[in-house]
Amino acid sequence: MSTSTQQPSTGSDAPVSAPPPGGHRTLPTWVTWAVFAAAAVVAAGIALVTSWNIVLFVIYTVVLGTVANYVLSRAVEGHRKATDRLVTCLVGCAFGIALVPLLSLVYEVVRRGAERFDGEFFSASLVGVIGEGGGAYHALMGTLIITLLTTLISVPIGLMTAIYLVEYGTGRLKKSITFLVDVMTGIPSIVAGLFAYALFVLVFGPGVRLGIMGAVALSVLMIPVVVRSCEEVLKLVPNELREAAYALGVPKWRTILKVVIPTSIAGLGTGITLAIARVVGETAPLLITVGITNAMNFNAFDGRMATLPVYAYYQLTQPGVPPQFAIDRAWTAALLLIILVMALNVVARLISRFFAPKTGR
Repeated sequence: MSTSTQQPSTGSDAPVSAPPPGGHRTLPTWVTWAVFAAAAVVAAGIALVTSWNIVLFVIYTVVLGTVANYVLSRAVEGHRKATDRLVTCLVGCAFGIALVPLLSLVYEVVRRGAERFDGEFFSASLVGVIGEGGGAYHALMGTLIITLLTTLISVPIGLMTAIYLVEYGTGRLKKSITFLVDVMTGIPSIVAGLFAYALFVLVFGPGVRLGIMGAVALSVLMIPVVVRSCEEVLKLVPNELREAAYALGVPKWRTILKVVIPTSIAGLGTGITLAIARVVGETAPLLITVGITNAMNFNAFDGRMATLPVYAYYQLTQPGVPPQFAIDRAWTAALLLIILVMALNVVARLISRFFAPKTGR
């Protein structure tokens, strides 16, 4: 004879879920946002009672919301979940604080620079301009020419240095080159400008100003960035690919040319593009080496050239009378520089996306 134990009826056919570990419940995801919304209402009331200040309002909201979230989570979910929510709130607040100056800068530059973002700004120079009018066509072309020369100088040197460090370098020479590259990465930009100026003064005499001088100065800043980025990308190439080529009797130089570089072409292109974006907005080296001019000069080996960073600097520091027109041109030049840097970063992402080696079958 068998006996069966009958479970008590719960009034429902659905199974009863086991309590979570530790006996604590879990707050819904919307509770965090609701708590911060309530904290914002309280903060608005405090700000209205005392004195309205957007900075104090944000501080009150963040502090009250974070404390309330921690206390509520501690009471419902336990110590571990409460600590996790506290750290999450702190990280989110830190991210928001980091975004404030960036968004403020972008908003202000776009607002002030859009006033002169017209056809004349991109098609005219400052020759004969006093007050209103004029543009930055000569500065834009000077920036593009000097950046192109900088790229032609820096990329071969930086790429071949990275290949040597990864594929050939050993011993003290490799360590010395790596150390010097690391030192050059942190060199102040004004020092690079002084180096290029002193180098050309030895050949052409004092007072010389040439576009190629600016390219050499920017190359001093760009080469270590290219070396470090390309070196890290080349290290990511699997050694199995090299060994397979060696097993087929392929020389090392041909393995590098036909296997290593094509495999890492996406990363190399991304690193080089970001290195160009790093130097395109430099001002201090160009102030010393290139100078400024109001006329168009497309010859980097003959006389002064205008560049967008130096153009914006002089328009802001020496605006003339009345000053407002020159200040508007300076803001527009700054907006154009931001657009150039953003475009280079987009190009780097596109290179990384479309030229990356396909791993799928």
